[in-house]
Amino acid sequence: MRELRLKARANRIYKRLPGAITCRLGIGNEARMREVTGPDQVWRGDITYLKAAGAWRYLAVVIDQYSRRLLGYQIGIERTSDLTVAALRRAITRRKPPPGLVFHSDRGSEYGGYLYRDRLASSGIVQSMNRPQTMTDNAHVESFFHSLKAEAIHGRSFGNASELDRTVRRYIEHYNRRRIHSSLGYRSPIDFERTNA
Repeated sequence: MRELRLKARANRIYKRLPGAITCRLGIGNEARMREVTGPDQVWRGDITYLKAAGAWRYLAVVIDQYSRRLLGYQIGIERTSDLTVAALRRAITRRKPPPGLVFHSDRGSEYGGYLYRDRLASSGIVQSMNRPQTMTDNAHVESFFHSLKAEAIHGRSFGNASELDRTVRRYIEHYNRRRIHSSLGYRSPIDFERTNA
């Protein structure tokens, strides 16, 4: 290429930067300071992308750090605060957590917006966010997404959104009731909660 005076064309690499708004919120990583000894002390949430019929769908989840149990989720066609609030609402309805619970997420605008922050505050939940440029702060949720995609999504194509939604729902049921975790003494999240209540 040098001899022929050719130059390669390369697209710019997309680098996601935390939104300026969430960086200025002053929300620290409260979850790092908590020793988790039981359920409903620290919850974690995030969003991932899934594809059905050639279109992206977004999955927002809420997981209990203690047992790795998935408490609430919502799938939608837009990545918004409405999506993350719906997942949180399901978790709150199911568990009715005590005031002082810490909810940890990344620094995405879906978690830093007023809608989400107000919902946490009105429920007595303390907000916690990743430190800037520290992806490992939310490893519990990233691990769930990896398991979901490796065990139920990759290698399959979904002809429509309903088929994808059914697959996700079934996997979550399997994950909570039957999938064992080495960090839980080779028990499922529900079994771990039952035996350590």
